Amino acid sequence: MPPPRTGRGLLWLGLVLSSVCVALGSETQANSTTDALNVLLIIVDDLRPSLGCYGDKLVRSPNIDQLASHSLLFQNAFAQQAVCAPSRVSFLTGRRPDTTRLYDFNSYWRVHAGNFSTIPQYFKENGYVTMSVGKVFHPGISSNHTDDSPYSWSFPPYHPSSEKYENTKEFQKLYPLENITLAPDPEVPDGLPPVAYNPWMDIRQREDVQALNISVPYGPIPVDFQRKIRQSYFASVSYLDTQVGRLLSALDDLQLANSTIIAFTSDHGWALGEHGEWAKYSNFDVATHVPLIFYVPGRTASLPEAGEKLFPYLDPFDSASQLMEPGRQSMDLVELVSLFPTLAGLAGLQVPPRCPVPSFHVELCREGKNLLKHFRFRDLEEDPYLPGNPRELIAYSQYPRPSDIPQWNSDKPSLKDIKIMGYSIRTIDYRYTVWVGFNPDEFLANFSDIHAGELYFVDSDPLQDHNMYNDSQGGDLFQLLMP
Repeated sequence: MPPPRTGRGLLWLGLVLSSVCVALGSETQANSTTDALNVLLIIVDDLRPSLGCYGDKLVRSPNIDQLASHSLLFQNAFAQQAVCAPSRVSFLTGRRPDTTRLYDFNSYWRVHAGNFSTIPQYFKENGYVTMSVGKVFHPGISSNHTDDSPYSWSFPPYHPSSEKYENTKEFQKLYPLENITLAPDPEVPDGLPPVAYNPWMDIRQREDVQALNISVPYGPIPVDFQRKIRQSYFASVSYLDTQVGRLLSALDDLQLANSTIIAFTSDHGWALGEHGEWAKYSNFDVATHVPLIFYVPGRTASLPEAGEKLFPYLDPFDSASQLMEPGRQSMDLVELVSLFPTLAGLAGLQVPPRCPVPSFHVELCREGKNLLKHFRFRDLEEDPYLPGNPRELIAYSQYPRPSDIPQWNSDKPSLKDIKIMGYSIRTIDYRYTVWVGFNPDEFLANFSDIHAGELYFVDSDPLQDHNMYNDSQGGDLFQLLMP
């Protein structure tokens, strides 16, 4: 590992759809691209790619779209588990949930699995000043009630109060109810195994949803209420966009846009009525598909001229604003566990080595692929594990269940209650999932104990509504494809 260097700032910013905490912190300012680059990582909670830059014609997200116009945008990025704590611990350590052994909210990986390094910890150990604002690690036991301090952070993480924004409705005006469409496939697919269904129990616990007296687990939400949910979600995205716009405008004002890498992503997606499901808690694309955008000064966009603003604030209420196309796009399938090696490489740090199997005893390694080749770094060594054929690319996700049929804790089972694990493989052609027996004491999946399976062909069934799984060979084939 090279000796630590000084003079760089690293800020991790957690943004949530209902309330946003915004701050910018950097100890120093680099003066040119020959200096080390700052890193700004923006992590949004529960954000599916419902953004203009991802082709959504309804959602107004001009500031994120503007960021994308100067960036490399990955069209097919996937989270490793569609729930907050496991996903965040996974991509911040660069390890999959089966390595962090976190499938719920109730353990700290350094004690429960291994003393794995994190992205901010690695940058800190290499001379960066690291700061956290808002939700980066999931709060609570899963980050040791300290957001993994002092390992990951130079200063104690800051969590500004956000409750005063949770009932704000200015932004719903952007989305009149008469303009809100329903999910194109609101019915539970006939061939969906019961174990795969997300009964959205936390949504049902809301007072306004309880008043609807919806039958459990498959009863549909009334159409008018579906429109209200979707309206509120899209309004939250536009509110989030304004906060991103103010943040990036401040970066311009501080003349840091030419010396700061910006990465924008989400911990997982969110179902808005697709397959009769709401929230996350599944292996479907709507739950695992996330935005992933990288701005690298001088790489993804030309350096701004003196006095030029790359990120002027754009008002989503301004109807004159035009949709901006992403600067560059990649259709390759990528995973959030690639965030660790990719950010390290972009910042000029040594990319952590691939993890051995098993890797519980190894503090610094990564299970994700290095994506630097997408940035056309000819002077950097490419990851030999990164296939050249798009059809060889695979994204893995998983989700635990306590039983074969939906029940009260199907969405968020505690570790001791997990009896089944759904392992999902997403390729350019299909999404393939097997639900197999799981021993929570040994953290072992039994691929000879297949409870159910799913197979969706993306070209002919892009919404994943028609299960074509054949259980005669499903498990054997899946084991061959597992990492």
